[in-house]
Amino acid sequence: MQTLLITGGAGFIGSNFISYLLKSEKNIKVVNLDLLTYAGNPKNLEDVENDPNYIFYKGDICDRLLLEKLFKKYNFTGVIHFAAESHVDNSIQNPDAFVKTNVFGTFTVLDVAKNFWMSAPNSYKKGFKNARFHHISTDEVYGSLSDKGLFSEKTPYAPNSPYSASKASSDFMVRSYYHTYGLNVVTTNCSNNYGPRQHEEKLIPTIIRKALSGKNIPIYGDGKNIRDWLYVLDHCKGIQLVFKEGQAGETYNIGGQNEYNNLYIANKVCEILDTLQPMKSSFKAQIQFVSDRPGHDYRYAIDAAKIKRELGWKASENFESGILKTIHWYLKKYN
Repeated sequence: MQTLLITGGAGFIGSNFISYLLKSEKNIKVVNLDLLTYAGNPKNLEDVENDPNYIFYKGDICDRLLLEKLFKKYNFTGVIHFAAESHVDNSIQNPDAFVKTNVFGTFTVLDVAKNFWMSAPNSYKKGFKNARFHHISTDEVYGSLSDKGLFSEKTPYAPNSPYSASKASSDFMVRSYYHTYGLNVVTTNCSNNYGPRQHEEKLIPTIIRKALSGKNIPIYGDGKNIRDWLYVLDHCKGIQLVFKEGQAGETYNIGGQNEYNNLYIANKVCEILDTLQPMKSSFKAQIQFVSDRPGHDYRYAIDAAKIKRELGWKASENFESGILKTIHWYLKKYN
């Protein structure tokens, strides 16, 4: 049985991935290492907490001694690295936490894995020939697009926030361990995820929560900033596919091909809420424009042609089906 270390598995994407993985594959054991900061929630994993193939440790990815202890105990043959500080607004206020977790934390996990699996550059220890490190990243490392064009795996990096700069740094660190040591790494850069279990500070949960509580729904600037929206379960399927079949040293972009601006998202969510939980007036009346955040990227959009062509990945959800599932999940949570 293969044993994987999954970092940050109590967060939004990580918890969805662990639940999906344990249900879809019976010969995998998962050790989840998460510090349980504000974004990590043990309740996200209630559906697997009694699974015999699931083990949880509360701990910091910057803690080398803890990581070495876990590698020695469980003989991991794979790492899927989700753990990261990920909110742009928080990175503007507290960039040092992002550098520590996203850069130094990624380096620490990488280096411990390399030392445990390899005896020298390009030389694996017995039993670890196929061991793999999968790094989860973001499309924000590419910077901002105008009205045309898409981010591909060959797009030059141009991060514009402390968050995206820290993720770009971690991507380069992962790349360096492939080219310098021959470590078997893959990286996936995804577009904006949405779906169940997302932290309430993010856009879609904020819209739903504020609407239901009768408060103003804040939209930055003029609401015209565009994102490519990817349903979290489709992302999880892409991660599983790249981890199992992706080519070592390669990067794969995973996107939903659902480009919408923030104001459209707010209006769409309100329209659905008006149908599912009607009030005297439309929830749209609660939308309020607020001062834009510094360095707010205009548009992100992913070209997912490579993962479709080489690995056969395809999104199952369009935005209409995915957002309806998402709203139903949050209505159950908030009501």
